[in-house]
Amino acid sequence: MDYTYAEQKNCDVVVGGVRYFDLAQTLDCGQAFRWREVGANGFSGIAHGRRLDVELEGDELVLKNVLLEEFEMVWKRYFDFSRDYGKLRGDFSGCGHLRNAMEFSPGLRLMKQDVWEILISFILSQNSNIPRIKKMIESLCECFGERLECGGFAFPSAQVLAKLSEEELAPIKCGYRAAYIIDAANRVASGNFNPTTLAEKSSAEIKQVLLEIHGVGPKVADCVLLYGFGRTECYPVDVWIKRVMAEFYPNGFPTNLEKHAGIAQQFLFHYARTGM
Repeated sequence: MDYTYAEQKNCDVVVGGVRYFDLAQTLDCGQAFRWREVGANGFSGIAHGRRLDVELEGDELVLKNVLLEEFEMVWKRYFDFSRDYGKLRGDFSGCGHLRNAMEFSPGLRLMKQDVWEILISFILSQNSNIPRIKKMIESLCECFGERLECGGFAFPSAQVLAKLSEEELAPIKCGYRAAYIIDAANRVASGNFNPTTLAEKSSAEIKQVLLEIHGVGPKVADCVLLYGFGRTECYPVDVWIKRVMAEFYPNGFPTNLEKHAGIAQQFLFHYARTGM
């Protein structure tokens, strides 16, 4: 694990000896859209139906108003703290361009997020940029999500969105994506797309079901597989990754990287978009 200890300190959980973790590199790199920077060392966001405030000072991560049990059950997995990124760096070190990408953002980690939220978020991401995606998701939550006691709004459930018309989704300004959202919501609400059941299936089987959803193509399907189901052998290909792969890996990733291609993609995406 990439930390030494986790302990309860008053109302907060303090995770000490943290390695290979940077809040900005992880939370603002295009894999999650409900986080914002607060102060010099903190971020505030909403995930798993609650608001979370986090601060990272040196190698000490503080999760505010969190119980240790909640950290172990939810946030440890969310921030991928069970994975050894030191070992990954060793595995990736022989691939020059990937090594450069990891050196550019050594604190980037793959996040394990809610499948339903990832599905809708990346449906909204099509043909858009990160600021606009964030705005659409914020509007979706404000209009249709449950108000949280600690401030902000939860991500709306499939049952709520399935009852809406395209006209009722107009305030979030998602255009043609409204029909895609409603179709996805109906499939989840009806049980046709069940993340819990699908989690037991192979990536290929899950992808086949995803591609049946109106508006979900290979890229969005791979985003859901990677960021929602945690299938690290899957990697979404957008304009940035097409350029990177054509230039650096025209024959695909080396065989030894295939099982972690999704993590490699995340480093390369961030590097191509902001560092090259």
